[in-house]
Amino acid sequence: MSAEALSTDRVRINTPATNGDRLWGDIVSTARFGAADKGGVTRLTLTEEDRRVRDWFVAECRALGCTVEVDGIGNIFATYAGEDMSLPAIAVGSHLDTQPQGGRFDGILGVLAGVEILRTLEEASTRLRHPLTVINWTNEEGSRFSPAMMGSGVFAGALALDATQALADREGIAVGTALDAIGYRGEARIDPAAFSAYVELHIEQGPLLEASATEIGVVTGIQGLRWFDIAMSGTEAHAGSTPMAQRDDALVAAAEIVLAVRDIARQNPPGVGTVGFVDVGPNSRNVVPGSVRLQIDMRHPSEAGLDQMEAALQQAVGRAGARAELKRIWSKAPVVFAPSIVDAVRNSAEALGYSATDIVSGAGHDAAHIATIMPTAMIFVPSKDGLSHNEAEYTAPEECARGAEVLFQTILEIDRR
Repeated sequence: MSAEALSTDRVRINTPATNGDRLWGDIVSTARFGAADKGGVTRLTLTEEDRRVRDWFVAECRALGCTVEVDGIGNIFATYAGEDMSLPAIAVGSHLDTQPQGGRFDGILGVLAGVEILRTLEEASTRLRHPLTVINWTNEEGSRFSPAMMGSGVFAGALALDATQALADREGIAVGTALDAIGYRGEARIDPAAFSAYVELHIEQGPLLEASATEIGVVTGIQGLRWFDIAMSGTEAHAGSTPMAQRDDALVAAAEIVLAVRDIARQNPPGVGTVGFVDVGPNSRNVVPGSVRLQIDMRHPSEAGLDQMEAALQQAVGRAGARAELKRIWSKAPVVFAPSIVDAVRNSAEALGYSATDIVSGAGHDAAHIATIMPTAMIFVPSKDGLSHNEAEYTAPEECARGAEVLFQTILEIDRR
């Protein structure tokens, strides 16, 4: 749908129109911060690339008259004044960091749509009754520091600030040190009670919307997840002189667990299981592996499903014997979003004439933490071929524009309430 058609829809419901072309220009422009060879982005959290896109975001928001605050974990809060500053703010946002060789839409679309809404309000000389805050959450991806959704986790009280600042990446650099290095360890203390609702726009990162030719996903919740680390120990030996019957090969044992993770997920639909990281020692062609580390991600919409999957994983590790050690390093319970905000999203899509369907998110998002402290919902737009965390990740300009329109209309409905 063209920007002109979107404008016509907006006139029909008598409110200003966001500018889809301008939003697309920002998506293209910000992809230069960490641009990768194949058109994607590598912008790991708290790196120089992250600093540059943060600086851009702060400058844009300040130019629109926003007050910008940064808290101790580096979350950025850009607030556009409302008519009644005694009212709690409506919050929107997502994240600016990416996976290695990630896409240019994951996360940042929700932040840029928030900026576009600020521009639309400013151009129309319009104020909401409530203040409007656009938020960038730190380290949503978890690709440099673990756990993921770190900034929103600290804000929601799920993670302690001091302990989180002390966490280190694989090079031993602590979160606090990295925040200082890019100048984003703030001092603001933002009270969650200062917000009335949170709405996050995001690409689906899956195939369902595209497969059903549906324009908007009304996200009703997020499936739960658990992360596990497994350390396997064997005996390093010469690959040429050690008979097969006498080998204690840690990688062979680890391979059995990799296959078990796949089978466990298949046996607990619609659960999913992934072994996304393998570290083999000594990692030499002619040495029988003596150690292996695995990192496992398991997800399911129900807590009972997660329990069953974890129990089956424990059994699989137990079959490997004393040489396998399993640790659960992170857990996030399934989330059900606030019906009132979900209804606002659904009503907004209908008012704009867009096809919509209810959907449960397979991926984790900052909204999962925020839903524990305020009414929250999400909006999905399609992902081409279901791809994400991939340089080929793509959502068309008109799809991004629709998402921003539904986000804006949802904000307006919440504001009227």
